[in-house]
Amino acid sequence: MNKKTVAAIVIAVAALCLSIAGLIVALLPKQAAGDVQYVMYLGTNDKDTNEPVFAPDEAKTKAEEILLKHVGGWTIQEANGGWADGDMLYREYTIVIYLSDTSADAVHAAADELIAAFHQSSVLIQKNVTATEFYYGRP
Repeated sequence: MNKKTVAAIVIAVAALCLSIAGLIVALLPKQAAGDVQYVMYLGTNDKDTNEPVFAPDEAKTKAEEILLKHVGGWTIQEANGGWADGDMLYREYTIVIYLSDTSADAVHAAADELIAAFHQSSVLIQKNVTATEFYYGRP
């Protein structure tokens, strides 16, 4: 074989490999931009006094008012949070907020307002990569 034939074979094999790699990437499932779920854990006890800032129903209503300014939709669950600090055990009513189809900026803007309104030191935010589907049923 001459050098031209070897070079042509190498180029053909490289082109075939690139074509196969491109086909594999094209066939892999795509993750849409909205396929991130944010979960916020919002305590409702004052950071300084450890006393509830709002009654549970008032807390949910206040959280919803704030969320409405920043995101298009949410799901709220009630939870009971707790932690130990040395020998002291603390418990508080906690709101768990699930957010999809939104951005990190919108979540952080909502969290800033929630922290101020609920007099918190922080809000725990989890960012979960997930598959999101709005299923409308079969025609």
